[in-house]
Amino acid sequence: MSWEKEYTSGQRRVGKLETKSGVTPTPVFMPIATKGAVKHLLPEEVKALGASVILGNTYHLWLRPGNELIARAGGLHKFMDWDGLILTDSGGFQVFSLGARAKERFGMSGVKISEEGVEFSDPKNGNRYFLSPEISIDIQLDLGSDIIMVLDECPPYPCTREYAKSSLERTTRWAKRAKEHFEEKVKGREKRPLLFGIIQGSVYEDLRQESAKQLLEIGFDGYAIGGVAVGEPRETLKDVLAWTLPSIPEDKPRYLMGLGRPEEIVRAVEAGVDMFDCVIPTREGRHGRLFIWTGEDLNLEGSFYETINIGNEQHREDFSPVDSLCDCHLCTHYTRAYLRHLFTVDEPLAGRLASVHNLRFYLRMMEKLREK
Repeated sequence: MSWEKEYTSGQRRVGKLETKSGVTPTPVFMPIATKGAVKHLLPEEVKALGASVILGNTYHLWLRPGNELIARAGGLHKFMDWDGLILTDSGGFQVFSLGARAKERFGMSGVKISEEGVEFSDPKNGNRYFLSPEISIDIQLDLGSDIIMVLDECPPYPCTREYAKSSLERTTRWAKRAKEHFEEKVKGREKRPLLFGIIQGSVYEDLRQESAKQLLEIGFDGYAIGGVAVGEPRETLKDVLAWTLPSIPEDKPRYLMGLGRPEEIVRAVEAGVDMFDCVIPTREGRHGRLFIWTGEDLNLEGSFYETINIGNEQHREDFSPVDSLCDCHLCTHYTRAYLRHLFTVDEPLAGRLASVHNLRFYLRMMEKLREK
C-alpha cells in the first residue's frame, strides 16, 4: 500500500494512493472534519462534492468523546458514517497552539515538553493530559485511521536556529519511538494503516534537509512537510518546498500540512506535492467569503479566481448565480441576493450553502490539477 505514479508534467505528479480502506487519486485536498464532522455538511454531501479523504483531529477526538468510545462504535468511519479514507493528525499541533487559550482561561497553558512527550491543559476545563508518541499512535489506531501521523514538536515562528535544531532532533526521536510502537501494534494485521513522518526545521535550509534525512533513515510510508502554517511569511513556502521535496523519494506521497490558499496549492502541486488540508474553504464560507472562478486557467499567480464578500450591499438585488462557472448546489439553485439575505438574518443555512460552494471550488481545483 503506497503511492503509485500515473504521469508527471514537470514536477507535478498525478497518481493514486492505496490505503487499507481504498484508493484516492492525487493530488488530493482533504476537507477538515476536526471533531468527526465537516462543519455543516453530511458525509454523503462531502463525498458528492468530490472528496475522497477527510482529516480527523486526534487531539479533539481523544478529549471528546474519547478514542475508546469511538473504538467501541466500530471506529471513526462507522461512528460518523464516512466510507471514504481518513487521515488523522498526531494531536501535537493542537497541544501547542491551544496552550495560549488555556493560559487565558486558567492562568497558565501548562504545556511542558519533555523527552517522554508533552503535558498540557485542556482549554475547555483545565484538565491535565499527557501525550506521548506511543499514546498518539494508540489513539489513532483506536480511531481506525487509514493514514496516521507521528507526534512531532511544531516550533513557533520565529525561532532561533538552535531551538529549531533541538526541536527537529526531538521530533526525530519521537518519530523513531512512534514507528517502533506502531510496528509492534500492527504486527500480524493483514491490512494496516499508513504511517507518515513529519519534516520540521523551521525556515532553515540545512535543518529541513537534515530532518528529512533523519526521517528517511527511520523509514515511513509517506512524508509530511510541517511547520509551514505557524505565522512565517508566506513567501518562505517556495523555499521550504525547494529545500525539502528533493529529499523525499519519488515513490512516497508528499503531504503539505495545513495550507493553503488556492494559488499556494497550485504552486505546491507544480513543485511536486500530493496531499493538502486546510480550514480555509469552510471557515471562509461561514464568514460569507466565497471563491469565484474567473474563467482563466489555473496559474501560479492566482488570477484564476477572485473572492467576494456576499454581505456587501452590491449583492442585495443581484439575482444572478453566486458563480456562473460553478456546478455546486448553491450556484445551480440560488442567487447572490438570496445567500446575502440568509447571512443578513443569521440563518444557519447561509454558512452551509457557502461551505458547499467553497469546498466544491477547492475539490474541482484538484480535479483540474489531475488533468493531463
